[in-house]
Amino acid sequence: MAKAGDSHRETSMEHTWQNGYRDSERKAPELERESYDGIINYLEHGYPSSRVRWHCHEEYELHLIVATSGRLFVGDYIGEFSPGHLVLTGPRLPHNWISNVVPDGGVALRDMIVQFAHAPLAGAARVIPELRELLPLLERSSYGVEFFGMGHEAEQHLARIRATHGAERFAEFVQMMSKLARTANYRLLSSASLRSYDDDATLAKVNSVLNYITDNYREPISAEMLAEQVGMSLSKFSRFFRKATGNSFTDFISRLRINKACQLLMDTDQYVSNVCYDVGFQNVANFNRRFLQVKGVTPKEFRRQADGRFGGIGGPVADMPQA
Repeated sequence: MAKAGDSHRETSMEHTWQNGYRDSERKAPELERESYDGIINYLEHGYPSSRVRWHCHEEYELHLIVATSGRLFVGDYIGEFSPGHLVLTGPRLPHNWISNVVPDGGVALRDMIVQFAHAPLAGAARVIPELRELLPLLERSSYGVEFFGMGHEAEQHLARIRATHGAERFAEFVQMMSKLARTANYRLLSSASLRSYDDDATLAKVNSVLNYITDNYREPISAEMLAEQVGMSLSKFSRFFRKATGNSFTDFISRLRINKACQLLMDTDQYVSNVCYDVGFQNVANFNRRFLQVKGVTPKEFRRQADGRFGGIGGPVADMPQA
């Protein structure tokens, strides 16, 4: 791994969840901690790399892919990436990028990353009005934000951040973030603001529940069953689940299944009815209704838009705010 900038790693709890949600040895997302000499921490690495794992950290992270293609995991979102893919993740939002199209021997540089803490930037925004335009973007990042058509420009900014220090580095960072804050070409990724917990016992329960749902979303799953699994009453589990995911249990399951359906609609030629049953819905009418509620388009229209706008990779135009 190559690392630039003034920061150094303070602590690290390593594990290798290299295959995203499908790894049979699943663990909780690793919590990374960085020590900062300044506000901006620049990182870069190739692939394969020990940094490629399901993890989260206290900092915001702007993450640019410059080589290879594969699958990304952000919160409960699963999607595709290729060079130019640019995402901002918020504090404690779990994420990972797994390359599946890689040259022999790997690549020396795949990821260009800037990490930054909330407190210094929020504090500066209180006394510098010009920085306040960044705050709505930071709020959106709790869901993960994917930007479109900005990869090349972001790469230039990140290269200059890598090469500079002090006030010059901060000025370059603010210029880049200002452009991201103003663009309408973005979409939110995770259907809920999934954040890890400081309490290890609670974190273990959250991940136990989410892991079970992710593994068994095709099957009937009840809140009662999961409440018993983690030793809670149904009412306590409902409150616990909403706090952990930002959604009710029913809405979360439905959104996760629709997210899986989106991948099948983009990646396969299966009939919509087959996709419906494959992701765990019991009837097509309910599937179509919920899909329209969540995505703003029907499954057929989603597939048409995805093919036309992203060439079968990414997500629907309907998810992108209009200018």
